[in-house]
Amino acid sequence: MKKYNPERAMTEVRREFDEHGGVAPTLSRSSTFTVLDPHTMPDIFRGLKGPEQGGCFLYSRHFNPTNDTLSRYLAAMEGSEYAVVTASGMAAITASILQLCRHGDHIVSSNTIYGGTHAFFEHVLPDMGIDVSFVSPDDTEGFGKAIRDNTKAVYTETVSNPTLKVADIPSLSRICRSKGVKLIVDNTFTPMIMSPVQMGADIVVYSLTKYINGASDLIAGAVCASHDFIYEMMDLHKGRIMLLGPTADPRVSFDIIQRLPHLSIRMKEHSIRAHRMAVLLEELGAAVTYPGLKAHPQHELMKTLKNDGYGYGGMLTVDCGDEERADAFLSYLQNEKMFGLIAVSLGYFDTLMSISGSSTSSEIASEEQRAMGLSSGLVRISAGLTGSLEQRLEQLEEAVRAVLL
Repeated sequence: MKKYNPERAMTEVRREFDEHGGVAPTLSRSSTFTVLDPHTMPDIFRGLKGPEQGGCFLYSRHFNPTNDTLSRYLAAMEGSEYAVVTASGMAAITASILQLCRHGDHIVSSNTIYGGTHAFFEHVLPDMGIDVSFVSPDDTEGFGKAIRDNTKAVYTETVSNPTLKVADIPSLSRICRSKGVKLIVDNTFTPMIMSPVQMGADIVVYSLTKYINGASDLIAGAVCASHDFIYEMMDLHKGRIMLLGPTADPRVSFDIIQRLPHLSIRMKEHSIRAHRMAVLLEELGAAVTYPGLKAHPQHELMKTLKNDGYGYGGMLTVDCGDEERADAFLSYLQNEKMFGLIAVSLGYFDTLMSISGSSTSSEIASEEQRAMGLSSGLVRISAGLTGSLEQRLEQLEEAVRAVLL
């Protein structure tokens, strides 16, 4: 499989300038847009005309010029036909699922996914008459066996949150296509590192809040897919984004546009630092998990799937055994060493650390956490960029020796 080059693809996409020739695109904050010819309005509502169809913009819950610029850049990065930005990552996930599924339908999902997604699948979808089966992300054959006649989608994360298991996207794609099922992949952990569309995914969702934005100061999401699917989601009469209203704020989109050009630089450095931290933890005898380590069960798989030059990602975990020791480990790292911050989320320029079982995966029942291999003492670390790497490694080693050894 030929590796995709997201950096090159993004440099080849048409640049947007403002109306005066400014190098930054225009920030269009208008909620509504003027239709010069009254005969155009009915055609827009019938879906016959629009910004790409000889019409114009209508209303910013539908399409917006600034949001569209970010969408084009994201589609180039992902190598998808089109994209649309949303108010959050959960908005991208829920709208995609609800666009595909109706009462009586079925989904097969990885059992190790972000807690909010798991809660939506386990508690909300059944209330709508949509059934969900859960399979371990590394059990590729299990996904195929779980597909039914009424299955509409298979859902997984490229690298699972928080256990860092790697999904075999090309194999899942072959299974889904043989059965007429859509493959949805959350690529939030590995933008640019992994390109699921190039591996056969039909729909790729992102929380732009994380690495793609990189500053932990806004919330947004995105759906990258075929042109037809994005237009279905934006249809004025049936589109789930259009009608449910999880529209991205164009001011947020403008900020992300300004940060997108250095995403590749940031992802490379996040990966370098996470890898060095993981190697150190392994040498110290800590229970570390990182896809870049040869000891990781799917290391060779990720090696074949990832794009060249970006490393294995900025996420790693340390199993401290129990929550009490995990608390002590985090407290030492933050309050004694100023190594990072105890906070949820990821992809920030400072290191963020949390105990997944009692935070971002707390929506998942304890017995399900145990079944998926999520220990109550598992600490998830999003390796940041601040401070020298040597300083951070020294601080990490001191914490491990003080608390875990």
